[in-house]
Amino acid sequence: MDIYRSSQAFPAGGKFFSLKVNRPGLVNQDKDSDDYSFGPLARFDHATIKKGTKIKMHEHVNDEILSYIGSGQLLHRDSGGQEELLAPGRHMMMNAGRSFFHEESAPHGDVEMLQILIRPEKADLEPRVRFWEAEEPGDGGWTLIGGPSDSGAPLEIRQRVAVYEAKADAGAELTVPDMDGYTPWLYVFDGSIRVGGEVLGKGDGVSGTAKELTDLTVIEPGVLVLFLADVNAEMTSSGTISGIKRM
Repeated sequence: MDIYRSSQAFPAGGKFFSLKVNRPGLVNQDKDSDDYSFGPLARFDHATIKKGTKIKMHEHVNDEILSYIGSGQLLHRDSGGQEELLAPGRHMMMNAGRSFFHEESAPHGDVEMLQILIRPEKADLEPRVRFWEAEEPGDGGWTLIGGPSDSGAPLEIRQRVAVYEAKADAGAELTVPDMDGYTPWLYVFDGSIRVGGEVLGKGDGVSGTAKELTDLTVIEPGVLVLFLADVNAEMTSSGTISGIKRM
């Protein structure tokens, strides 16, 4: 079992838009690696966006981007003319492919979110964007948000990566979902947990085999985001952001 601490994140942004850039490959504590990704899971940015902030229209190429809202409302507009308000439980998957433009703003209040960047299996696929509103949690308290076409996920990720969410009260015991050929990487978006004898707080993470993560107890009411990734999957590193190998 490998532990990732919030102090390993790279700070970015400014007064109105701040990021903690998490490079999940650093869970192995190898700062000399030539690539800080965890297989095709390139990075996930824990962002805080202040009310009134607007991130102007910009292009992504060959990035698979899942927007996960923890609190607040984020207004999405894109080059296809779509406009959607994202909020907790309402998720967006942007498959940028060969080219896609979008902008984001926080018109109604502060936003806390993850922007999850994944390397697609192939370059220059057809661009598209999809939205989905979650209902009741799935089996074991976990909700499958996104995943490959054969996973049954409501939002398709064009890669062997699946993303789950769990919202749990103190004292809850959770079992991490297991998919053959995939390695779990668990992130504490909020609250705190104990797993494998280690206490993890907000911004911490852990990876290992599904068996190593079986003993998971929620200490403080929390929100957990779980990534399952095939670390040996074929991928392209030509993405605008996902293709970056080191900070």
